[in-house]
Parts: sequence; C-alpha cells; structure tokens
Amino acid sequence: MAFQCQRDCYMKEFVTCVVSCCPAELKQEVNGKKETLKGFNVKLQDTILFPEGGGQPDDHGLIGDIPVLRVTRQGPEALHFVVTPLEEGQEVHVKVDWERRFDHMQQHSGQHLITALADTMFGYKTTSWDLGRQRSTIELDTPCVKPTQLQELEEIINEKIRGHIPVTVQLLSIDDPAVEKVRSRGLPEDHAGPIRIIDIEGIDANMCCGTHVSNLSQLQVIKLLGTEKGKKNKTNLIFLAGNRVLKYAEKSYSTERSMVSLLKTGADEHVEAVDKLQKSVKLLQKTNLSLLRDMAVLIAQNFKNDPQRGNFFSLHKKEGDNEFMNIIANEINTEETLVFLTVGEEKGPGLFLLAGPSGAVTQMGPQVLELLQGKGAGKNGRFQGKANSMARRAEVEALLKEHCKHHTSQEE
Repeated sequence: MAFQCQRDCYMKEFVTCVVSCCPAELKQEVNGKKETLKGFNVKLQDTILFPEGGGQPDDHGLIGDIPVLRVTRQGPEALHFVVTPLEEGQEVHVKVDWERRFDHMQQHSGQHLITALADTMFGYKTTSWDLGRQRSTIELDTPCVKPTQLQELEEIINEKIRGHIPVTVQLLSIDDPAVEKVRSRGLPEDHAGPIRIIDIEGIDANMCCGTHVSNLSQLQVIKLLGTEKGKKNKTNLIFLAGNRVLKYAEKSYSTERSMVSLLKTGADEHVEAVDKLQKSVKLLQKTNLSLLRDMAVLIAQNFKNDPQRGNFFSLHKKEGDNEFMNIIANEINTEETLVFLTVGEEKGPGLFLLAGPSGAVTQMGPQVLELLQGKGAGKNGRFQGKANSMARRAEVEALLKEHCKHHTSQEE
C-alpha cells in the first residue's frame, strides 16, 4: 500500500492510531561523534511522514508533541523513532516539518526533470543521485558534460518549469503492461503493494516512492551549478531547485557585500583584487622567509661569538618554522652544544627542536616530548616534532640546563 504522504504529498497534519510501540536504538552523529540513542519504534495505521527511500531522506515531524527523529521503511510499514513511548491503540495527531518536506519535494521533482531531459537531449543516463542538505547531485553515465550542453540543459529545464506542466501520481499493479514503459532503476527486494509512477506530462514517467510537487511551476527555478568528475568514468551534475536557489542567491549577495567592504572595490573587480592580494601575500611570505633565514644565521653567529656562551643554547620565537630552527642548529656546533629551540604561541601549540651530542639528545628527547605534550622522533643528534602546549617550556629549559651542568661537572 501507499502511505498517506505518498497519496497526498501536500497534507501537513493527520490523525491516525498507534499500532505498536517497541524499544529500539538509533545510531546518529552529533557534532562529529557517533552515539546510540535509546528510544522506541512506533508503527502507525498510516502516516504523512515519509520514510527514507528512492534517494530521498526521511521527513521530520511530531506525533502529538513528541519529535520524530527518524522514519524508516520496513516492508509495507513505516517505523517512527521517538524517545518517548506511545500507547498502542491511542489516537494521535501527526504533523510534518513542512519546510523540510517541501524542500525535498522540489529537489526530488527537480531531479526527475533534469534526469529526463539530460537523457532526451544528450542520451546521458542517470545512474544514481543524492539529495544533499545544501545541494543535490545527479550521477550521469558520461565522462563529461560540455559547458554549452550544461547551458542548453538549464535553459530547457526552466522553460518546462515556466510551462506549468502537471506532475501526477499513478498506482499500477506490478503485472500491469504499462509498468514496462516507465523509467526505473529497479524495485527494492522487500517491495510490497502497487507500483507508484510519477508522471511529468509529456516529459517523463518514472517509478518512484518519493514525495513530489503537483506541477513543475512549483519548482520555481533550477540552477545547474556545474559538474565534477565522478566514479568510473561518470560525471556528477550539481544542482539547486526552488527555495534553495533563493537562499543561494541571498547568501551569495551577502558574501558579495562583505567582499565589497573588505576589498573596497565593486563586485566585478573582486577576482582581480583577490588575485593582486594573493600575489602581494606570496611576495611578503617570500621576503619574510628570507629575513627569518638571515636572522637565524645572525642568532647562531651571535651565540658563537659570545665568550661566555657555555654549552647550552635556548631560544623561543613566535614566528618561525622548522627551517628556521634547523638553520640555527646547523650554524652552531651541536657536537659540543645542546640546542633547544621552539616556535609558536608561548602557551599554545608549536614546533620544537632538540639538537646536540647524540647521547644527550637520545636521553633527554623523550622527557622534552612528555613535558611539551608533543609528538616527534629523533636520530643522529636531532630530536624534533610538534608540541601541543608550550606552557611547560621553562621546565624543559631548566631540565636541559641541569643536564648540561651535570655533564660538565662530570668531565671536570
């Protein structure tokens, strides 16, 4: 059977009864971390909440005042995951998150239209599609789509939208001869009930379980953003439909105004202005690196020329990199001198280098690593890596000074 959401995609509220409520778990990702939520799978007599399928994500909504976090299909049934149990047999009021639903309707119907016209105009078959949170992608069975083809396709797509063409739903039995004439990528193994056909009048007839607009005019507009290289000699076509185009335009305009304020130029000059800035930054970086190298040499020479220099040298500099530290270490005779260098934020993360006599570096390297909460390795009198925190740098310096003092006294 078809769910109420498939019979009437525009129904926003619905009254039905609870058939069953069983304990269940939902695996989800929150802020990049996977977690398992304990709750209940609820079956209803019927539902206006679409279970994920056909490339379309599931609906969100409410059963009473209880949020429905996930809707999945199990054969002919829909399972609604909630964290609060519901009583079997009770009458409930179901409400769909209409903004999310209508967005999915626009993207899904838009995909059918793009797919049909890409096939009719160029012979490019759709092998899969993805309804993303911000933009959607159609995988076309072709190694490339030319820019002129993309432009022509977008023009015809929007011409059809302006044509106010009806989109209708038919329910056919699986043995109906008409089923053989419609486009399909196959039915799921656990399919039950009639075959649902989405018919865009005069353009496309396609097997589909998803929710769709009733007229192409409700797509408003479709923007083809471009293409990307896909898997196995295929091409991914990226598109926006309906309200997503409006949001994209609003966001783009907001970004444009910010760029005008930052670059002090009109929108048409942004690319040129950014290009000039990038070249200027590259020149400054090159000059800065040259100065840092010269500074590294001077720092090392200044130490070597100091008659009171001793056998330990330590330096921290906020600006710098591994090359800066290695130049200093190379200029100083580390066979006799223990060198401890760090770059980065004083209390934050950074880089470190410990160089000197092999025995001292091998002995002290792991202790330095531990105090700086870092990662690194060493060989041939060099031990270097990344420090997660420079907060205990002074302790490291004191430890290394003590080691040098003890080693010198032993030699005497």
